[in-house]
Amino acid sequence: MGAVSTVGDRMDRSPGERTPKQDRSRATRQRLLEAAVACLAEHGWAGSTVSVVAERAGVSRGAAQHHFPTREDLFTAAVEYVAEERSGALRDLFPQGAAGDRRAVVSALVDLYTGPLFRAALHLWVAASNEEQLRPQVTELEARVGRETHRIAVDLLDADESRPGVRETVQGLLDMARGLGLANLLTDDKGRREKVVAQWTALVETALRD
Repeated sequence: MGAVSTVGDRMDRSPGERTPKQDRSRATRQRLLEAAVACLAEHGWAGSTVSVVAERAGVSRGAAQHHFPTREDLFTAAVEYVAEERSGALRDLFPQGAAGDRRAVVSALVDLYTGPLFRAALHLWVAASNEEQLRPQVTELEARVGRETHRIAVDLLDADESRPGVRETVQGLLDMARGLGLANLLTDDKGRREKVVAQWTALVETALRD
């Protein structure tokens, strides 16, 4: 995971390079978020305690609780971080716009939902279904993420949602991508996924054709 790899770069900084207190605090928070994401993806909710995350981040449990007083605070912030990374990663794929290449956009959306960042979010969804204290935070966050992802998809596909059926087509594409992400949890579904992407690209092109 690209985001997690940056932790080592920061920890390799020589002792002589002193960082202002605020910057150190920000770096600690970032390490905790990256460690929480990695732990969720690898161990799920049950195996991702604050102590485990703190150890992975290379900080004390007390330091972790200074930034995130409860486990729910830590993992809700981690999934919000994941969501921001997902949106940013998708936009970064097409900094100048998609230039009408809808196949590339469909593939990028599917990749968004089949990668480790989405896998980490899924573990929190499962936890939220059983944790009353966590559920409202995750529900609100995912609603916001869903709206943002839909807006990004509309922009990249150059879709005119004033036309009948276009909004539903875009949402159907996102629902399909999410389903592929779920399927990918158990097996490497790459071969079938490529055929589904090709078919959905054809459907999107037909629905959005001027």
